[in-house]
This record gives sequence, C-alpha cells and structure tokens, in this order.
Amino acid sequence: MSKYIPTIGLEIHAQLKTKTKMFCDDLNDPFENHPNINVCPVCMGHPGTLPVPNKSAIDHVIRVGLALGAEIAEFSKFDRKNYFYPDLPKGYQISQYDLPFCSGGKIDIDHEGKLQQIDIERVHLEEDTGRLVHSDDGKESYADYNRAGIPLMELVTKPVMHSAEEARKFAEQLRLILRYLDASDADMEKGQMRVEVNISLAPEGAKELGTKVELKNLNSLRAVEDATAYEIERHTELLDKGKEIQQATRGWDETQGKTFAQRSKEEAHDYRYFPEPDIPPMHITPEYGYNLEKIKAALPEMPRSKHERFMSEYDHDSDTADIFVNEFDLAGFYEKAVSEALEWKDGKLTDKDKKKIVQLATNYTIKNLRTILSDTETPIAEMQMTAENFGELIALIHKGEISSSAAREVLDEMFATGKDPSNIIEEKGLKQVSDEGAVDKIVEEVIAENEKAASDYKGGEENALKFLVGQVMAKSKGAANPQVATELLKKKLEK
Repeated sequence: MSKYIPTIGLEIHAQLKTKTKMFCDDLNDPFENHPNINVCPVCMGHPGTLPVPNKSAIDHVIRVGLALGAEIAEFSKFDRKNYFYPDLPKGYQISQYDLPFCSGGKIDIDHEGKLQQIDIERVHLEEDTGRLVHSDDGKESYADYNRAGIPLMELVTKPVMHSAEEARKFAEQLRLILRYLDASDADMEKGQMRVEVNISLAPEGAKELGTKVELKNLNSLRAVEDATAYEIERHTELLDKGKEIQQATRGWDETQGKTFAQRSKEEAHDYRYFPEPDIPPMHITPEYGYNLEKIKAALPEMPRSKHERFMSEYDHDSDTADIFVNEFDLAGFYEKAVSEALEWKDGKLTDKDKKKIVQLATNYTIKNLRTILSDTETPIAEMQMTAENFGELIALIHKGEISSSAAREVLDEMFATGKDPSNIIEEKGLKQVSDEGAVDKIVEEVIAENEKAASDYKGGEENALKFLVGQVMAKSKGAANPQVATELLKKKLEK
C-alpha cells in the first residue's frame, strides 16, 4: 500500500444568538414549529424592500475574531451570492466575499500529546437559508422560511489538518469558544452549528494536492471524525487500485457508517458575487463605535486559558480541567463554592488546609453533584442548592463535623430542598462526634464485645482494625469520627 497524506480544511457555519434576523426585525427563533411564521417582505425578498444589518450579529463576529486572534477589517462590506435554490427566497444570499470582517486567526488543539496550531483563513457573516421538508413518498416538497435570514457566521480554516482527529478537535474547540462568548449555542444536533470537510489525498512528497471531495452538513463531532476517517480510507483504496478520485460533494450515512455521493462537482460554481447595493460599506473603527482594544479587553476567559489556570490554581490534572472547561456552568458553580469553603475555616488556613478543601470540593462536585445533575437532568441554573451552601458543606466535611457517608445524605437533601447544610445536619442528627471522651466510651465497648478481632490486631492483622472501626461507626450510628476512633483503638490495643 502506498503512503498518502490527507489534507483537510473545514468550513463551519454557526447560527448567532440575536433577538432578530440578520436584515429584518423578524424573530430569530429557529425552533418555531409552525412553518413560515417568522417571515416578512424583507427576508422573503419582496420588491422594494431594504435590508438593515443587525449590529448585534456584527458585534458577535468581531468578538469571535478577536478571541481567535484574527485581524479585524477596518473596512468591510456585504455582497450578493447569486444562486437559485428553493430554500433561498430572494434568489441570492447576502454574504461576504472579498472583504470579510475577520481574516486570519488560529485555534490550538491538543493532538498527540502536544499543542498544535490550526490556522484560520477567514470569518465572515451572512444570512441563513430556509429549509425544505419532503413528504414521506418523496413526491412533494415544502419550503419553510422561518430560518431564512437568521444571522450565520462562517469560519473557513486553512487546509492544514491531516487527520480525522484534528478535524473533530478543531470543531470541538470552536464550539466551546462560541459558547464561552455567548455568540452561539452551537448545538449541532439542532442545526445551530454545521461542519463541512474538504479533503484530498496525495502521495507522500507530492508537490500538488489531490482531488478535493467535500463532505456536507455534518451535524455532530462524532460524524466529523467518522466521516473524515472513512473518506481517507475510501480515497486510499481507490488510489491504490489506480483509480481517480472524482471531485464531488458527499453526505454521511451514520447508520451505515459510510459516505454517499450527492452530486459531482466538475468545476467551481460561479456565484457571480457583486457588492450588495442596498447596504453601505462599513467602517470598523473607533469613529464608528468600534474600539477594538476595549472590546478585546472585555472578552471572557477562553477555554485554553481556563484549562491552564485550573491546572495551576487548583492543581487539577488535565482530564479534570477538561471537565470544568467543557461544563462552564459547573465550573462557575465550583469556583464560587471553593471560595466560600475557604472562608468558612476558623483561623488562618495553612497550605495543607487549602489543598484539602480544594480536593474535597473537586471530588464532591465531579463525583457526587455532577452525578445528581445528570440523573435528574437538572441544569445548573435551575438547581435550588446555592454555591454558598455547597461551599459550607465542604467546609463542614473538612472540619470533621460530618462524616463522608452523612455528607452524601446532606447533599441529597440540599439538592432537593435548597436548605442550609447546618440546618439539615441538626434536623437529622448527623453531626459527627469528634470529642475523644464520647468516642472513647464506644471504643471500650467495641473492644470488649469483639475480643477475637482485638487479639487478631495485636497479632499483626491490620484488617482487624478496619473491622473494629466499622463496629464503632455502627454502634455510634455513623456519628463517631472514624479518624478519632482509629487513633483511640490503636492506643488501647497497642499498650
């Protein structure tokens, strides 16, 4: 088998979060179930209507560009992209051609144990198309224009990727960035972010790229990786047999796990771009209200920076940091809880105290709270329990005022009712007994009732001590501090 090098570039469309559409005041509501409700003469292209650009959408694209390190154009314009298709009511799409809002930029991805830079060609703004709905028998098609005119950001990478994994990771990072900026929900299953993969293979050392095939409308990260990997394998098999790759667009059949031909593409389509005559060119300068330095300074922390900070500030490993980076609502809750827990400690905190509190907060957030949220399908924003109360619970665990088993019971009650942990502990009688005098009496009784286990420990059997500690916990109904019980048992049995 010959060695071929894949060359991959991505085109990614994301619907932007705005109240209204790109060039009119119809609602931007892609989930409207009734067809052709959010339409008007402007987005339907009626004669005599004039489009007015949505400033919020332009602001979103500029913020995305700044977050990606792109160059923001001081002078930009909209263009008409002319083609005829039933889901395009005007017979053309308002887009951007030679003067996009953003040029260049990059996203760093983790690949094969190191950071890899993926360069971006451009980011521009356009309007979305409508959608076609087909009858079950395929004999009739219906056009729904609710989506037509929704602000759509398009990002084009340079052809610098060489594997399916890189393609998926780039799309994953972009989706995170869009969510952090609150520019788009980028929910791929709902069509809010759509990925197209341009792929070609050429023999190793070749000076020219191979024939390009375009994979259209991939609607999940898994589809991006699987479809790209399949296409690399398909190209390889054809080239090994001496066959030519046909330039074409292809779709992805997730059920069968393979791509399928949609249409051949012998040459680039002539969209006959020309400047949109109804929209004046725009100046992205301070004189026109765009102070890029201030806009950039106001950007939120980006995923890559947050990952590095969580590893250094909280001593997280990369996998733990990934969880918080990918679930930023959970991360926000966690950071508030940690801050609260660190303030509950009496007296000055030692570095050891701080580390232990952070570790407890991390474990209870990921292993316990995250499980409850998943099991109950509850968003963080709808949770009754506050970060302050969760932080208080962590502090109480650290102080030894409640056992780990009781803590889980308290957490469940806090989640269900939103009550303060101290009140729950008092109501349920769950406070842990750490007073040596009170625990000592229980220890004496356990030793007297379990002479064989006591003798076994004295004979060198460490498991016997665990058994005795368990008996103390059972006799105290979980109230005894297990550390205090362990130390008292050792003192009495090692005399």
